[in-house]
Amino acid sequence: MKPTAHNECGKLQSVLIKPVRNAFLRDARIDAEWEMLNYLGRPDLEKAVEEYAVFEQLLRDAGAEVHILPPGENLTMDSLYCRDAAIVTDHGAILCNMGKAARKKEPAAERLAFDRLGIPILGEIQAPGTLEGGDVAWLDSGTLAVGYSYRTNPAGIAQLEGLLRPFGIEILRADLPHYKGPGDVFHLMSIFSPVADDLAVAYSPLMPVAFRNELIRRGMRLVEVPDEEFDSMGCNVLALAPRTCLMVAGNPKTRAALEAEGCRVVTYLGEEISVKGGGGPTCLTRPIARIL
Repeated sequence: MKPTAHNECGKLQSVLIKPVRNAFLRDARIDAEWEMLNYLGRPDLEKAVEEYAVFEQLLRDAGAEVHILPPGENLTMDSLYCRDAAIVTDHGAILCNMGKAARKKEPAAERLAFDRLGIPILGEIQAPGTLEGGDVAWLDSGTLAVGYSYRTNPAGIAQLEGLLRPFGIEILRADLPHYKGPGDVFHLMSIFSPVADDLAVAYSPLMPVAFRNELIRRGMRLVEVPDEEFDSMGCNVLALAPRTCLMVAGNPKTRAALEAEGCRVVTYLGEEISVKGGGGPTCLTRPIARIL
């Protein structure tokens, strides 16, 4: 079948990443930025490099073609979480306008990568609209779920809808709760990770009722993340293929629940690259194409 960008759980064919050395650069940058960017703790650079090397190899072992974002002195450590700066569609990439002010320059950097890869730019979100890729997830080839959060506002969602309407793509808006407020890293994909067309990992205590009911109406089964595994990235799971899951180590209950649903689960140590920065494997990757 023809590769598509309109899917979150097909076999990962190609993906854009930013290795930790290209994002963190040096200890001086970590010292200057980690508190300002609201990391839970100061990442250890060498440990982070070791964790990321394992993470990247797992993507390659899954058969994905991996494309690398280069370093950028005008960006921050958060550029590690490259999903957020753009959305990829079968009609081209959409550059986001980041809701977190410190990340405003990331979409322009990803534009250069798309240019190198020959991926056209379908459009870009303009102020006052904001949109981040962590708030966006495909439910099927014609339905894109978008979280209204502190990072993604109604003006940004309306612009996205205008860009996709000509292709018959429907936007399903999910209004996210306040939770820990504007300074927290909280996206739609913090509470929802599809791992097959009929299966997703979810943290229902923070899920909008209307959105959760729509998932169930569509026949999607939900693997519920327990409270004690939410902050350790239990709900942030990347599908490498249908029912083949990549997740942060240290979430045994969620892993067991996935395996009970017939999933194969691969884990990586993510204390430095995921937990401290609040970005799991979906955040660390910008999928370009999947094969269904």
